Amino acid sequence: MGQILSTAALLPLVALIAALALGGYLIARQRAMVSAGGDSRRLHSLPSYYGYNAVMNVAVPALLALGIWLLLQPMLVQSWVAGMIPAQAVPEGSSVALVMSDLRRLAEGLDEAVQAGVMTGAEAAALTVSDDLSTWLAGRGVALGAEVSPEILNAAQTYRELNVTGYLGRNIVVVLLALAGLLLALRQSHAEFRARNRVEQGVKALLILAASLAILTTVGIVLSMLFETVNFFKLHPWTDFFFGSSWAPNFRGDSDLSILPLLWGTLYISLIALLVAVPIGLFAAIYLSEYAGPKVRATAKPLLEILAGIPTIVYGLFALLTVGPFLVQIFGRGEEGLLGVDWMSGATSVLTAGLVMGIMLIPFVSSLSDDIINAVPQSLRDGSFGLGATQSETIRQVVLPAALPGIVGAVLLAASRAIGETMIVVLGAGAIARISANPLDAMTTITTRIVSQLTGDSDFASPETLVAFALGLTLFVLTLGLNVLALYIVRKYREQYE
Repeated sequence: MGQILSTAALLPLVALIAALALGGYLIARQRAMVSAGGDSRRLHSLPSYYGYNAVMNVAVPALLALGIWLLLQPMLVQSWVAGMIPAQAVPEGSSVALVMSDLRRLAEGLDEAVQAGVMTGAEAAALTVSDDLSTWLAGRGVALGAEVSPEILNAAQTYRELNVTGYLGRNIVVVLLALAGLLLALRQSHAEFRARNRVEQGVKALLILAASLAILTTVGIVLSMLFETVNFFKLHPWTDFFFGSSWAPNFRGDSDLSILPLLWGTLYISLIALLVAVPIGLFAAIYLSEYAGPKVRATAKPLLEILAGIPTIVYGLFALLTVGPFLVQIFGRGEEGLLGVDWMSGATSVLTAGLVMGIMLIPFVSSLSDDIINAVPQSLRDGSFGLGATQSETIRQVVLPAALPGIVGAVLLAASRAIGETMIVVLGAGAIARISANPLDAMTTITTRIVSQLTGDSDFASPETLVAFALGLTLFVLTLGLNVLALYIVRKYREQYE
């Protein structure tokens, strides 16, 4: 069947679409000028709009078809091939998902051999299982990690052939759509055509699509987590997940998968982080906006916002190598410690992660709060000063109440950032799921457990893996509830100043 047209062929395909769009722009613009006798004043629209119309007609249908094809082909091919795998071809203790993973690796190995020229497409399609198959393929650059059954080899060959056909059909359809759009644009390139109206309609549709992407993405994320969560609760009782007291996943069965220890660790660490970030960030914002001079503000604010650009892995290393050992010297090591106590056995703890996470959140609170405070009308301050209030009284009784909705939003953003943090928790708080009020104990959070459960070659049919989606959905509902509560608080206090 020839060399497979892999996803690497996307680059020349997109380059061809771009070339057709550029050529269409130049030709359509020139044809419009010719139809007007070289006088652009006789055109309905500016000459460039005729070129933009050609670009839109060429690129939009072709790229839309390409995107849809890239989404649908893998799902359709995998669904078709998965139906070819009989139950006896799945080894005991394995699953269809793991067999499909091996099947894809075999198909990719055959594809690489075809692309390297060590075998033809016909040879790849004609391979049969024999004792020397692994040796024969290894000599041609294809390494097999396990014995291949006839059913798996046949499915892998079908998988590769379907992809070959799909890639070829994709390229043909996309190119034909681009050419059809080009021809249509050239027919429309005459003086009477309302090119500007057509282009503006296309731009409007693009803006509507961009505005809809956020909503559609959110809906897609929720639905994907919801379906997998339903599958999880079919395999694991929901009472243990919501009301159990321990977290002990065991991929061999009999797992304790309760969210309560993880939820406690998440909220505990986030609370400590907010206790650090909110006062410091808010006080910094008040100083920069109300007391600092222009030179101090121009220097201090960029330096403070540098914290927001530091990667979280760096904060995690800072927690592990600096803050954790420092806390151990204070609260641990018995008589060698500064306090002579032995409350902290290791560098990882809730307090370690909370302190470092709070430092990371300071610029989120300070920068947003500073902008909100500066947005308070100066007339409110002048009126307060005119009534005899001092600067501190004006800040406490006028500025901060007026800026309260924005400050609540800044705190909410910091809280969401804290709840979703992973790397600082992994390196600073440890990986122990427990319910404890001691901030010097090591704990873990929901996000770290999601990563842990989905890391490696996991079977997506086991409750130990599917629990990650239930954790994610619960975390989403939690943050949504925080947003609703914050919105209620903002509206309640805003009514007093409107």
